[in-house]
Amino acid sequence: METIEPQLLRVLLAVRDAGSISRAATALGLSQPAVSQLLARAEQRLGHDLVRRGGRGATLTESGRVLAEHALHVEAALAAAREDLEAVGGLARGRVRFAGFPSASSTLVPPVLATMAASSPGVLTSYVEAEPPEAIGLVRRGEVDVALTFSHALQDDLASDPTLTTRALGRDPLALVTTAAAGLPEGRDADLAAFRDARWIGGCPRCRGHLLASCAASGFTPEIVLETDNAAAVVGLVAAGLGVALLPRLALSTTVVPPGVAVTPADDALARRVEVVVARGADRVPSVRAALDAVRGVAPLLA
Repeated sequence: METIEPQLLRVLLAVRDAGSISRAATALGLSQPAVSQLLARAEQRLGHDLVRRGGRGATLTESGRVLAEHALHVEAALAAAREDLEAVGGLARGRVRFAGFPSASSTLVPPVLATMAASSPGVLTSYVEAEPPEAIGLVRRGEVDVALTFSHALQDDLASDPTLTTRALGRDPLALVTTAAAGLPEGRDADLAAFRDARWIGGCPRCRGHLLASCAASGFTPEIVLETDNAAAVVGLVAAGLGVALLPRLALSTTVVPPGVAVTPADDALARRVEVVVARGADRVPSVRAALDAVRGVAPLLA
């Protein structure tokens, strides 16, 4: 049986993501002729067409797609082997790249990175902020190792991907943010339908979609007149009497709520699910295992 080289898998994954051989070569830091020659040799050796070339780019054949799906798993296995070998020599090295959504940046991410620094001082960590679709794309492309994401029960979740592993961390309840003059009863969940005629403030595209779905479940379509991802800005707009909003508890926990603004819990069914996403098999890498342990350690911060 012919050997399948890891570099071929990397090239196929790059072609899949870039949509052309030249862009894939650029992403990998290789020349276009070198990538074309590698693919031609592999197709001849394996007896399968791997790439379908066209005037506007390139796509993978079924055989190419099958091989590309193994690329991240092979990279994870190689990284695990390197770190295990270093561990035998008494080294504690590695690298973990994190991504997370904005309200996680000020709540969940700091203790995760602090735990990594204390428990795995030889592991280099980095962080980039990204909403769930972008963060998951970064994991798919191998640009980050661990992504903190969220999903909503009332929305279609992001398409499942057999190359990824998703684990639940907990729930992040939502709250209705209004002026205190709204006079909402204490001790009861907010009734969204009571604000069917209000002006609403929306957030990121997924949060806006969830707001639309939540209000639809209450029998109305909200009039969204303002949009911002900044929770402090949302609270300020509400305080100025410019609208009402749904905000997650993580976002509110680091936001100063001024006098005159009321925060009323929403129905628990509207809570978003906080999750951690890695490439399938990545937990075999010692540094990624340590990162997942650190992420699980912040689960008590969630409901």
